[in-house]
Amino acid sequence: MSVDELVIERLALGGNGVGRIDGKVCFVPFSAPGDRLKVRVVREHRSYCEAELVELCEPSPQRVEPRCPAFGRCGGCDWQHISYQAQCDAKQQILIETLQRVAHLQAPAVAATAASGLDYGYRARAQFKLHATPAGLAVGFFRRGSRFVIDLPQGCPICTEPINTAMLKLRQVIQAVPDLHRIPQLSLEEGTSGVVAVVHYIGSDHQHLKQLLVQHRDQLGVNGLFLQIARKEALQPVFGSGHLTYPVPRCDLSADAMLLGYEIGGFSQVNRLQNQKMVKLVCGYAQPAASQRMLDLYCGNGNLSLPLSGAVQELLGIEGFAPSIASAVDNARQLRVNNSTFRCNDASKELRHLIAQHAVFDLVLLDPPRAGAADVARQLAQLGAQRIVYVSCDPATLARDLAVLCGAAGYRLIEATPLDMFPQTGHLETVALLTRT
Repeated sequence: MSVDELVIERLALGGNGVGRIDGKVCFVPFSAPGDRLKVRVVREHRSYCEAELVELCEPSPQRVEPRCPAFGRCGGCDWQHISYQAQCDAKQQILIETLQRVAHLQAPAVAATAASGLDYGYRARAQFKLHATPAGLAVGFFRRGSRFVIDLPQGCPICTEPINTAMLKLRQVIQAVPDLHRIPQLSLEEGTSGVVAVVHYIGSDHQHLKQLLVQHRDQLGVNGLFLQIARKEALQPVFGSGHLTYPVPRCDLSADAMLLGYEIGGFSQVNRLQNQKMVKLVCGYAQPAASQRMLDLYCGNGNLSLPLSGAVQELLGIEGFAPSIASAVDNARQLRVNNSTFRCNDASKELRHLIAQHAVFDLVLLDPPRAGAADVARQLAQLGAQRIVYVSCDPATLARDLAVLCGAAGYRLIEATPLDMFPQTGHLETVALLTRT
């Protein structure tokens, strides 16, 4: 294929740079705004094309030296070659453009990106892939667009130091396993009491593996260790506890932070410091009052609503993943929160039930998975809450749902704040405040 020359104009949702070839939009991975590049088109589509970088003719002033020697090959990071301030600026602009294009909001109020306190060394959870060959063991992440494992013998620079230390120690010990090729993954999570590990094993001699891990228990740098032999629900303990905790601020910032917990395999935000910033942002947007009832849809372990529980009259949390509801109930009990109820149910079904019962809520928190909350958005107008705080991990589905909420549902977007939960990547978290018009 021919080689074309272009200038990168901006960064797009998903992380690629955007330029034009003969007027046609062209997406180029690992480019930066202001780069002048020679590229080769690898995929043609009707309205755009995708290209690979052939030569960096003139680098953007936003370029910096990536910290990871595997950057560009490993599928984990998109933007290590771009300065952190430029990453934050790009995320704000991406959110504005997505809200304009998908939600049809003419001039959405989008605040500056809430930057992460740590742009490296922030990731407290990782799933390292393994591949054993006669030449040695590779432990790292998949190469972009493939299942080839990129080896990270020094660890991953975006992971916390305890996660990397545990990974390197486990890597050393498990090399004595005869059927090492039957271990496809190591999952590691860090809490306030240390790291918990899960060794994924698809072989037949798990007793031998257990004995080896117990024998080297003091050398592994983990507080708890489990084997996942089949399904996620079938974790087998090897030693220690699978309970993890992390601190979050209370809505009343004058009070001490609270510790929230969950069991290994449950969900939590990987960037613990940035999660605290997100809770503060939600509290500021929610403006809870002692007379109010609050509904938390997709509540998880109570990460967002329990910090607000002391400021409202009543809290109802809904979550479809039973282990997370069990953690939410346990967190409320440990914290002596007596005004909360947590139910395991599909958020859309539960909302339909609440509407049928003419339930009244003043404030709704909404923190759906990446797929968004299309069914919930269509129903929320009937609930009649005055304020909605929507936390999203995907700007496209957020914008789709805001098109409904800010359309027929009768809400108005007051402000959206992009929050950088994943520095060095194109991923974007958003906290948005809507009020009823």
